[in-house]
Amino acid sequence: MPTQPFHLAFPVHDLAAARAFYRDTLGCGEGRSSDAWIDFDLYGHQIVAHLAADARPAGITNPVDGHDVPVPHFGVVLDWDDWHKLATRLEAAGTAFGIAPHIRFKGQVGEQATMFFRDPSGNALEFKAFRDIGQLFATE
Repeated sequence: MPTQPFHLAFPVHDLAAARAFYRDTLGCGEGRSSDAWIDFDLYGHQIVAHLAADARPAGITNPVDGHDVPVPHFGVVLDWDDWHKLATRLEAAGTAFGIAPHIRFKGQVGEQATMFFRDPSGNALEFKAFRDIGQLFATE
């Protein structure tokens, strides 16, 4: 069965900053918008930045493979080459990584490339890639 696009709405405190980050830094296509929200195409998925001036990101983390992973977070599982292209693009843009691009679970089931960073409103994003996409849900 083909994967269907997901939809995610999230708060931002500044639509202009969100537009610059998601459109210009991440390269998301822009869809419909108003003075209160903007639709973005995140690798074929619909994400919507909603203006919420008082919204603040959660400060919760969960330990994963020696790193404090921010919770909640969202992102996309990319193919291996696209992940590396995005990591290079973000590094060139001077992105401040919460968890720098690296290989997680090296030599184990579920080995993956991953990186975490925040948008201008503090929303945490993770982008990852598997050498073997068949291990996306593998347990052994």
